[in-house]
Parts: sequence; structure tokens; C-alpha cells
Amino acid sequence: MKQNWKPGTLVYPLPAVLVSCGNRENNNLMTAAWTGTICTNPAMVYVSIRPERYSYDIIKTNMQFTINLTTTDMANATDFCGVKSGRDTDKWEACKLHRLNGVAVECPAVEEAPISLECRVKSILPLGSHDMFIAEVVNVLADEKYMDHSTGRFDLQAAGLLAYSHGGYYSLGNYIGKFGFSVQKKTK
Repeated sequence: MKQNWKPGTLVYPLPAVLVSCGNRENNNLMTAAWTGTICTNPAMVYVSIRPERYSYDIIKTNMQFTINLTTTDMANATDFCGVKSGRDTDKWEACKLHRLNGVAVECPAVEEAPISLECRVKSILPLGSHDMFIAEVVNVLADEKYMDHSTGRFDLQAAGLLAYSHGGYYSLGNYIGKFGFSVQKKTK
């Protein structure tokens, strides 16, 4: 039997990411979990941000941001950047994170992130408590230490990605199978 609850956003887990914004001289980090993929071709993502957040105006002014995936090693910094405001704190310094100059955007990426998606805002959709920044991914920065040189592929699972679920941070669990494993023909 299931209970009836009022409507809520219980789609979990979500990625816990650090969004970097601004330019080379003036930039900030914020934690976001309201983020995800919108489209494959062109590569499009979104991040939803409350208008009262410090990073909101920075992103709206510059129309660009970088989504930096986080790892379990970055959990403390990820949480800190979600509870402290860039109005009062240099989060880069406080978390001992390092700026990596953007390639296709002016805002820096987080050097410690296994993947950083450089994004240009295409539109802003006001939705209520949050506005959705819809953006095209214009470049991806991938940390070479996660390259599997035997296959030539990037091994994102080796990074120990961080997820957010209903108020808590979690490491991703065990590998179950690749996309399509349920219909794959068995080899003898």
C-alpha cells in the first residue's frame, strides 16, 4: 500500500555538482543538485537556481557557467559551497580548491573535478522558487587521471562520484550493468 503525499520533488538521487561562474577576476562556486541533461545533440544541460542566490546574478550577467562533477573526496567542499555565500566567503580559498582557466568560457573550472562542462546560457525559464538556466555545453574538460589507457576510454566510475538524495550526500553504488544489458545476447 502507498500513502498519498502532497506534490514534491522526490526524484533522487541527483548529481551533487559545483557550479563555477563569473570571469577570471571575479568568480564564485555554488553547490547545485537541481541539474541534468536536456538534449544530446546539441549537448544541452540545465541548472536551476533561486534568484536570491549570489551566483544567480553572476550567471545571469555573464550568461555562462561551468558544471563541475564532484567526488567523495570533494564532499566537504561540496557541502560547504552549498551553505556559505560567496557574498561573504571566498569558497575557492576556504575549500582549498584550484581554479582552472576556462577554455570556451571565461569562468574557471574546478581543477579537482573529474569532469567540467563549460556552458553558455541559451535561455532562462522562471519557474517559481527557482529559475532554470538552459545552456549548451560548449566544451568538456576531462581529468586525464581517469583515462583507461588500455581501452582509450574515460573511466568516470573510478572517480567516486558524489550524489545527493533527500538532504544527504552519498557515493554511487556498485556497478550493475551497462546500458542494454537486459537484452544483450549471452555469449558462451
